[in-house]
Amino acid sequence: MKAKFYIMPDSVTTDSEALDSIACQILAQYYRAGERILVYTSSKQHAERLDEVLWQFEPEQFVPHNLSGEGPQGGAPVEITWQAPRQRRQCLVNLTNSVPDFARNFQHIIDFVPADETGKAAARERYRVYRQQGLQLDTAAYTNPEII
Repeated sequence: MKAKFYIMPDSVTTDSEALDSIACQILAQYYRAGERILVYTSSKQHAERLDEVLWQFEPEQFVPHNLSGEGPQGGAPVEITWQAPRQRRQCLVNLTNSVPDFARNFQHIIDFVPADETGKAAARERYRVYRQQGLQLDTAAYTNPEII
């Protein structure tokens, strides 16, 4: 099991539209690599915002997705939820300020370090928890200027 933290540029803060856009671009890369993904948010409203971001992708970049409880039986390759998952997936994209209880059920976790101090402190705590759980940890600076 592994977790990768993407360190955001200075302009990208917790709960910002830029963070939502970056998260969707990153999850699209993992989807194209063949992973089934659960995107976990702290609220239904945030899940609906991400759903809208994904619907705005160009047709050739479309990512099949659905909100929790919607979509085809078995779900789309990407499920966006604010609740505990109902299905098994490989990859968790965590967009909350804490480590979900079910995080250890995933092979790969994607997490983010926003630029604001509150977001950084929450990310440090998640990093510490993942390390205590024995996950292999990695960090990468996010540097795609087209998204910001």
